[in-house]
Amino acid sequence: MKRPLALAGVTLLAGSVLVATATSTSAAPTPPVTPPSEAQAVRTAEDHIDARPAAIEAAPGETYSVYRTTVDDDGAAHVRYNREYQGLRVYGGDFVVHSKPGGAFDGTSVGLDSPLSLSTTAKVSAAAAQKAAKARFEGRITGTQTPELFVDASTGSGVLAWETVVSGWAPDGQTPSKLHVISDAVTGTYIGEFDDIETVAGTGASLYSGSVSVDTTLSGSTYSMIDPSHGNGRTCDMNNGTSTCTTFTDADNAWGTGATSNRQSAAVDAHFGAAKTFDYFKNVHGRNGIFGNGTGVPSRVHYGNAYVNAFWDGSQMTYGDGSGNSRPLVSLDVAGHEMSHGVTENVVSGGLTYSGESGGLNEATSDIFGAMVEFYANTSADPGDYQVGEKININGNGTPLRYMYNPTLDGASHGCWSTSTNSVNVHYSSGPGNHFFFNLAEGTGATSYGTSPVCGSAPAVTGIGRDKAAAIWYRALDAYFTSNTRYVNSSTPANTSRAYTLRAATDLYGSCSTEYRAVQAAWTAVNVAGSDATCSTGNDFSVTVSPTSASVNPGSSATATVSTAVTSGSAQTVTFSASGLPTGATASFSPASVTAGGTSTVTIATTAATAPGTYTVTLSGAGASATRTASFTLTVNGTGGTCSGTNATDVTIPDNTTVTSTIAISGCARNASSTSTVEIHIVHTYVGDLVVALVAPDGSAYTLRNRSGGSADNIDTTYTANLSSEAANGTWTLRVQDAATIDTGYINSWTLTL
Repeated sequence: MKRPLALAGVTLLAGSVLVATATSTSAAPTPPVTPPSEAQAVRTAEDHIDARPAAIEAAPGETYSVYRTTVDDDGAAHVRYNREYQGLRVYGGDFVVHSKPGGAFDGTSVGLDSPLSLSTTAKVSAAAAQKAAKARFEGRITGTQTPELFVDASTGSGVLAWETVVSGWAPDGQTPSKLHVISDAVTGTYIGEFDDIETVAGTGASLYSGSVSVDTTLSGSTYSMIDPSHGNGRTCDMNNGTSTCTTFTDADNAWGTGATSNRQSAAVDAHFGAAKTFDYFKNVHGRNGIFGNGTGVPSRVHYGNAYVNAFWDGSQMTYGDGSGNSRPLVSLDVAGHEMSHGVTENVVSGGLTYSGESGGLNEATSDIFGAMVEFYANTSADPGDYQVGEKININGNGTPLRYMYNPTLDGASHGCWSTSTNSVNVHYSSGPGNHFFFNLAEGTGATSYGTSPVCGSAPAVTGIGRDKAAAIWYRALDAYFTSNTRYVNSSTPANTSRAYTLRAATDLYGSCSTEYRAVQAAWTAVNVAGSDATCSTGNDFSVTVSPTSASVNPGSSATATVSTAVTSGSAQTVTFSASGLPTGATASFSPASVTAGGTSTVTIATTAATAPGTYTVTLSGAGASATRTASFTLTVNGTGGTCSGTNATDVTIPDNTTVTSTIAISGCARNASSTSTVEIHIVHTYVGDLVVALVAPDGSAYTLRNRSGGSADNIDTTYTANLSSEAANGTWTLRVQDAATIDTGYINSWTLTL
């Protein structure tokens, strides 16, 4: 019970893809597609993995566990997975399976260059790895974890490695450190390292944002800086130490004076920053707070003595008071920046690896959303801009930490991508991402925020506005980025920020839209090239159909919705027709033509003389510039015979055991349909233990359910399966595997309708 979902090579059952379809015998318009539940999205993704193992670079002996599932409003779904190889965690082996509305396969996001193939026997001992890791720690060590043997695939190919976590204090004695040191488990060679601690290298009078409103909690006659409107995030005083933190309280709910000398002033900035960051992600991107679960972020201020830093440790924000304890690092963009690290590490499995180009994308993401939080808050004292940390004077000379419009102005960041970008500090490899975002939002050349140069001879870029630019970046992060996504990746070109932001722009604004072309131009302007699909220079459109298949009896009809969309240029009139119909069948469209962007209902009617079988019907939309098509699968059922059956005999399901129940079909002289149904009634006290499959007479297995549903009781569900490739006659088997311990149950009954 409560084990990770096990798939290819372990408990994923081989078989074809299940597709939820709808059938109608009237000419009424098909209702909009209902988005699948997360459990349904996972089942569909599992089927895609089973049918296309090469799409995730699968290897024998691997298992996969679901990390996160996202379902779009239109029914498209994106399921993120972690990977294990021969029982070992694969860092960089995460992937995303994408499904179109209706469940059709829509590609994957994968960081591996090729399937893993390596020995899992270490030649270097754990003790030797631990000793080497401790030698790399700079500062005072307080603890060392036992090294973990794992597969390091952060570069795209797998290496057997040790990961040793060394905890302690950095050389300044105040910055906590949780250093992960990676070493080759065969040769002992140092591979790399990263730190979990990500640093900045009522009403209230704040230090930087002016007079602002803050939400607090009243208990008796005392107000506390606990924000009930934003997940009860609290702000507390470290009293210039590094351990105890006391929640701020006040008698009149008027906090701070706007001066550093009042300890509440810095707290107002931190409390306000946490609330605005929460609101930005929730109200703009639909994310329920930093962690996605509505929980607020704790903020600790006045940390350490003259501590010139701020950091995110995975669960909370910590702010130092700056040089001489005179300039607390609590500005709005710093708060937004650091908490955006929390978004990244909760959205992408393992976060964006904090080194090289993926680490640069991690930092760029935080800079981007830190700036967007500043714009969102829209305070007169700290208006939005594209400088990072301009208020906190961490450099001591009045300059910001970074300049998004021209990253090279800080003297170290890369403004244009080069082959050396992967080798610099992540705060400097963030430059191409920051520069891209500014170009996309505001354009190149002279702007009101600063002058953005292009790289080499790249054409100038016209910006699309920061809101659209941020929507594209968040969509790419949320649905497509993997832990080792880079700017440029010659071995896996699809696993790049350019490719993923283009896909995000397509999702949001259409293929080859103005926004799509702006993304192309903005990456080109920072010297990040890619193999993009060619865009038409004229007017063009697309045609899709939903559902994509239906099954009817002779003499009945089925309907589907045919949708069009403008993919480039201007809208045009699209006229519909159909081909590939069986004898006696007709297709009619209502309306017969639409302006691109509109929809029509197609009704396919059969007669009693229409021969049973499965037919591919081509639905065509003819416009002035081109003709676009979509395929619809029509299954005409046979007549006579029994094409359904029920088995109501109870079958006990013991722990860690596979049981079966059968139904024999005879006299159904045809193939099963694409909309066959399996109605299942299983009594069980923990359905997350169960793997349920339908096995056809020829031995093909169709996964219906795979360890989903958690601790819920019983399965009383009807599944729709595309069984059109299977002969109906023969013995069909319901196979149920209990893949855990403690909870048991039994098959009560099941019905198969072909």
